[in-house]
Amino acid sequence: MAQRTLYFIAIFLACFSARLAYAQQITDPREVSALLAVRSHLTDPWKNLGNWDKKKDPCTSNWKGVICYPNSSDGYMHIQELRLMHTNLSGILAPELGRLVHMKRLNFMWNNISGSIPKEIGNIPALELLLLSGNQLSGPLPDELGHLPNLNIFQLDRNQFSGSIPKSFVNLLKVQHFHMNNNSLSGQLPPELSALPLLQHFLLDNNKLAGHLPPEYSQMPNLTIFQLNNNSFEGSVIPDSYGNMSKLIKLSLRNCNLRGKVPDLSGIRSLLYLDLSKNQLTGNIPVNRLSNNITTINLSKNQLNGSIPSNFSGLPRLQKLRLNNNLLSGSVPSTIWKDKTFTSDSKLEINFQDNLLSDISGVLEVPPNVTLKLHGNPVCENANQRNIGLLCGSDYEDEDTATIVNKQELNCPSSCPTYYEHIPGLQANCICANPFGVGLRLRSPSMSDFPLYRDQFSEYITGNIKLYPYQLFIDSLAWEEGPRLRMFLKFFPKNDSNEFNKSEIQRIADVFTTFTLPGNDKFGPYELLNFTANGPYFIYFNVQFPSLKGKGMSKGALAGIVLGSIFCASMVFLGVVLLFLKKNQQLPPNAVKDKSPGKVTIIMDGVKAFSFKELQAATSRFSIAIQVGEGGYGKVFKGTLADGTVVAIKRAQQGSLQGDKEFYTEIEILSRLHHRNLVSLVGYCDEDDEQMLVYEFMPNGSLHDLLSARDRSPLSFATRLHIALGSARGILYLHTEADPPIIHRDIKSNNILLDSKWTAKVSDFGISRLAPVSDVKGATEAHISTNVKGTPGYLDPEYFLTHKLTEKSDVYSLGVVFLELLTGMQPISHGRNLVREVNMACQSGTMFSIIDESMGPYPLECIKKFMQLAIRCSQDETKGRPSMLEVVRELENISSVLPECDNTALELHLNTVTSECSASAPSSSVYSTYISNNLPGSNLDSDVLPTIKPR
Repeated sequence: MAQRTLYFIAIFLACFSARLAYAQQITDPREVSALLAVRSHLTDPWKNLGNWDKKKDPCTSNWKGVICYPNSSDGYMHIQELRLMHTNLSGILAPELGRLVHMKRLNFMWNNISGSIPKEIGNIPALELLLLSGNQLSGPLPDELGHLPNLNIFQLDRNQFSGSIPKSFVNLLKVQHFHMNNNSLSGQLPPELSALPLLQHFLLDNNKLAGHLPPEYSQMPNLTIFQLNNNSFEGSVIPDSYGNMSKLIKLSLRNCNLRGKVPDLSGIRSLLYLDLSKNQLTGNIPVNRLSNNITTINLSKNQLNGSIPSNFSGLPRLQKLRLNNNLLSGSVPSTIWKDKTFTSDSKLEINFQDNLLSDISGVLEVPPNVTLKLHGNPVCENANQRNIGLLCGSDYEDEDTATIVNKQELNCPSSCPTYYEHIPGLQANCICANPFGVGLRLRSPSMSDFPLYRDQFSEYITGNIKLYPYQLFIDSLAWEEGPRLRMFLKFFPKNDSNEFNKSEIQRIADVFTTFTLPGNDKFGPYELLNFTANGPYFIYFNVQFPSLKGKGMSKGALAGIVLGSIFCASMVFLGVVLLFLKKNQQLPPNAVKDKSPGKVTIIMDGVKAFSFKELQAATSRFSIAIQVGEGGYGKVFKGTLADGTVVAIKRAQQGSLQGDKEFYTEIEILSRLHHRNLVSLVGYCDEDDEQMLVYEFMPNGSLHDLLSARDRSPLSFATRLHIALGSARGILYLHTEADPPIIHRDIKSNNILLDSKWTAKVSDFGISRLAPVSDVKGATEAHISTNVKGTPGYLDPEYFLTHKLTEKSDVYSLGVVFLELLTGMQPISHGRNLVREVNMACQSGTMFSIIDESMGPYPLECIKKFMQLAIRCSQDETKGRPSMLEVVRELENISSVLPECDNTALELHLNTVTSECSASAPSSSVYSTYISNNLPGSNLDSDVLPTIKPR
């Protein structure tokens, strides 16, 4: 006993000494109080700031989003960055932010914060990045923000700011980026801003600016992007001096109510993109030749006259030339495309619609790379001559909103495990790896056809992140209003590893969050939208890593910490060894060891980690009396937490989860998806051999239990329609609003739970997968090649046969659920398939004979419409099914006319004509295979999720 006491005394002294050496490295108390004030002004429904504990030090205990650095001058740690983007925070920004005088980066992007910007932020001299995009901030911009001597990026777009731009901003001598688009800023642009020496990007489109365009802006020495679309400079002209902006890459003044002539811009040799469309410009188009590097010229929807000048001919990189809706006359010069050299990937759109053009000069030979549109010109009156008719169709859409689908076709012998994908850049090797996803939006790209620049963009990104080109795959591209280009990037680890380590993930994320990518003329500035971290990435990406930067720690303090830590660790190790040996000597051979909590394997935001003891207490030691469900995974219990919250606890039996993947997938997905028609995850337990998931309790159980209960009350059609619509809205959210989109893959009545108001909530995401990108029209040509998983009776036949999973696979499963709601029948029962039975009844004119009798009186016309929709959803072939958006809209239409439908009970007879059941029955070849492989005992993953019985 004395020996053990001596060891503990030695351990205590060593640790105390190390603590003394480290004592000076705590957070500045003034900054701690400021952070607590910031926290008190915010609403945090996802508990992202749950570890902002006033009893703990922000820097040494790694508060979420707080990044620190040491300072040798005062011995304190200081806040270097607040990184709280995409954390669902609301409330207001506290004035106490101004006390964080050492902070360099303030990032609250993509939240729901309202109120105004505190003027006290102007008291942060170190601030370099002010990132507040995508909130609900309003009011005027404080003059005090002009007192930030080190500000580099001013990012306030997509808010509700109003008032004029303060003249004090002229003092921002280091600012390079003004990103204030999509607000309600008004008044005159301050001419004084022309004195800003480093300003490169001036983006104030989609505001309410007025007055005139200051000619002084031509004096900005480094201005490269000048974008003011959709403002109202009524009667203003474009100053001739703008032709002197020698470094200008992009000039975009679309829809600004400008008058006068188009200035001579031939002196801007770096110009890549020119958009002066939707104004009231008059006169001739200048004949001086533009930059040879220009990609886009848009002068459409003005009042320009005269002929088309020859300076548009032979521009080697031209992708888009729009002169439509003007008063141009004369001939169309064929030299525009004849003198241009095309590569296999290059394209050229020429739109001259709705002018006064009477002819085409030269020989009419339009290459396949060129799209020429002449509708609305006199030349089309003789369309039969010279084969001009093909050029006179009217199918032009003015906005650039197309989606570019990147189809990934890899000929690999087998699919990858969950979370893993074949590295596209190494097709020949078929290597599986876990990618790290980054969502970006190019704010002002200087091209109209991105695929031609795809390789350059990949080299630009990977070169600056220090990765190999094959490690980046551009998964999807979509033009949005602006035009801006949204994209989803997948970064893959090197081919000698199938996963990034923690430091690599953090390094890649830091490059994007700190905006340290160097500028690029073609691609312009970007905005960071999100990160996608699956599997183990999700685990440690959501843990706050300490970020100690700088050289502020003294050598003496560092030495003390190192030596003290080594000594402390050594003493602890020796003490543990001695205690272990002594305990083993005293332990009887047959003694049973007490169960102790294991290491919690995951830490993530917005989801609470429960201990085994907490959930044991919540369920009265998992009493069978409060068990409410059971499946192949284990049992479900109704529990009451310490704070009185009633929950459903799914306790997995040992070995029921495939390598923990489904357990982690469920947590990962539900922790970042929030919708009234998705079940909410309260928390989890992961200790030793215990894995439990804690959900909100759904008192009306699952739809499956409701429909199969023998003693249930009649369920009206209105309630069934309400359940169907809620389920569809939840799935639509997964397909279109989740970022990235998700395919559920196991939609069934067991996985649709009902709250006290019969609101449907989709549950169980254990086998869900990220969705492929849909094309422009919503067709799901893209797919995921994967092993078949799902539940017999609900499984998409085409997916079953081809292993190609699409969003329409969820549509099929939901269609089966709709048929269950209508008939009360199970998907497969005694060898009979519900989809086939319904189709046969419809074709024989006996549709109403299979309607669930317990529904009571039901509306004839609404039943027909719902049945028709259910049959369309459960079509054999993917192309015959509607999208989830169409499903929701149709259900909403049925719901809106429900009061007008006839609610008289119908007589069931064989002579009912149901032309609405126009869908053909599934082909026998498919269904003979499908049913034989979907009966009980098949090899499909038929594990069902927890079912909660109604009270």
